[in-house]
Amino acid sequence: MNPPDRLSDAERAFMINAFEIDILPGVRGDLDEPLVSAPAGELAAVLLPLVDRGWIEVCRVIPWTAPDGRHGFQPGTPMVREELPRLLADADNWEYPDSGEWIGCLTLALTEEGRQIPW
Repeated sequence: MNPPDRLSDAERAFMINAFEIDILPGVRGDLDEPLVSAPAGELAAVLLPLVDRGWIEVCRVIPWTAPDGRHGFQPGTPMVREELPRLLADADNWEYPDSGEWIGCLTLALTEEGRQIPW
């Protein structure tokens, strides 16, 4: 692991989002302008290097049932890296779903290595 000397504010925002396992649009709440309103391509340009360093995984939200029977959701298996540029270029993936349903949305999760980064 090669931790950075210092993460940029934008990188830190993505790390926070991954720590919270929030859906992808949630990262905008941790960003400053001009990235808050930036197009998908600019946001992807910040996220993909964090994926490539092995610190963040991009997953789809899947259903989950707790041992007590309560229903919820969790990140599914990581998306294939080669699919990410196409998925992250889709502006809809950066917006909260109108239905309020998170199942199937993209989410970020820290990897074991990502949990070790001092951000």
